[in-house]
Amino acid sequence: MKLAAAAYPLDWFDAWGDYEAKLSAWVAQGAATGAELLVFPEYAALELASLGGRAAAADTQGVLEETARHRDAADALHLRLAAQHGVHILGGSGPVFAGARPVNRATLFGPGGILGHQDKQIMTRFERQDWDVVPGNELQVFDTPFARLGVVICYDSEFPLLSRALVEAGAEVLLAPSCTETLAGFTRVRVGSMARALENQCPVVHAPLVGAAPWCAGVEMNRGRASIYGPPDAGWPETGILAEGGLDAPGWVMAEVARDRIARTRADGVVLTHAHWPEQAARLARGVACVPG
Repeated sequence: MKLAAAAYPLDWFDAWGDYEAKLSAWVAQGAATGAELLVFPEYAALELASLGGRAAAADTQGVLEETARHRDAADALHLRLAAQHGVHILGGSGPVFAGARPVNRATLFGPGGILGHQDKQIMTRFERQDWDVVPGNELQVFDTPFARLGVVICYDSEFPLLSRALVEAGAEVLLAPSCTETLAGFTRVRVGSMARALENQCPVVHAPLVGAAPWCAGVEMNRGRASIYGPPDAGWPETGILAEGGLDAPGWVMAEVARDRIARTRADGVVLTHAHWPEQAARLARGVACVPG
């Protein structure tokens, strides 16, 4: 399988056609790498708030509402591009008002239609306290012709039990779209994603938002580098890094992974973290001893 991650900057649009042109160019460039799957970052959809004008985009709640207003049109565009290029696309996540408060939703598009949605599970402090974004649907595993996929949006990648549940449900590749304003925030997602690749012995595709967008409330500055990680085991890079771009450099990175390599590593790797995971429960059942000093 060929997997591609985008380091994607937010742009200001005066008209819908500007957004359509940008996304069309990005998908064309991603497809030109030969990738079967293109992964866009968390909150990449927020650039759509610019279509509502400066006041809407600069308002903490207005940016969510204006972005959500364009959801159907954005979905239709992603569907057309997925079909045109014969690729699967994890679209940039954004707010969807499924109830009184929005969820942070990423949609997986295939050449034949929408495969489904994954909503973020665990909210950051900013999402809880400033945006009041709420958790959404349950974890999903998506079956595609090249692999079974699970999505852990940004902060979710830092919680190992979420990824483990996806892997136990059949996920062979994890997708980690992210949005982080500092290098420290990016590093947390990077370290979390690399740890998920190690313990689950599978690739993790990390697609970050990058660059400054001072006009867009909540995502004024974004740091990161597009990367694809794997387990540092036999048949994989010793660093666990299959591909990575430059820090804060917009563009695509692509890596090719043999699907059967994942199964072979889980069955007969130098280490067997995937198989040995359940042993933790047995050890913890014995309790934790406190040794006096």
